[in-house]
Amino acid sequence: MSDYVQAGAPYLTEEGLLARTGGRELKRVVFSAQDIERRVREMASEITGYYASDDDVLILGLLKGSFIFLSDLVRHIDRPLHVDFIVASSYGAGTTSSGDVKLLYDPTAPIEGRHIILVEDIVDSGNTINRLTRALESRLPASIELCALLHKHIAQDLVLQPRWLGFDAPTEFLVGYGLDHAEDFRHLPFVASI
Repeated sequence: MSDYVQAGAPYLTEEGLLARTGGRELKRVVFSAQDIERRVREMASEITGYYASDDDVLILGLLKGSFIFLSDLVRHIDRPLHVDFIVASSYGAGTTSSGDVKLLYDPTAPIEGRHIILVEDIVDSGNTINRLTRALESRLPASIELCALLHKHIAQDLVLQPRWLGFDAPTEFLVGYGLDHAEDFRHLPFVASI
């Protein structure tokens, strides 16, 4: 475990990491806490410069996986914006997408005429992004852009490519920094494979 502590979050002790994982081993740290923090700040700066100062920007976080990424991202965007959330699921307790996307919570914020940034933790099969993009387009936004922390580049026929991307991701099953396996590991400060 000491390799994880050094590579992922050097402020964690080995005992602290074991406590966070319930003693379960991780394969490897894929993106360290420091690398994530640096890239999130860069993406926030890119978003800040992309829109005109009077653009009405609504950030829609795709829960649950994006909540840590979204909270870090919006704190570094230097412009007015609103935040709302969407809850969709296609994984359940498995490690591969079922392909059946269930929309569990629809945003309450108005969409029409606004610049929408859909914030996603990881672009994997593309099923969730494709379904949500089509649903949001029917509500007549001024624009829709995708901001994703990770992209596996395995999606077939993705209707919306990320304008802002944190990292290209390996095809391993990833956890941490909001990503989970059956609701475990979301709270890790880095991204690891299991």
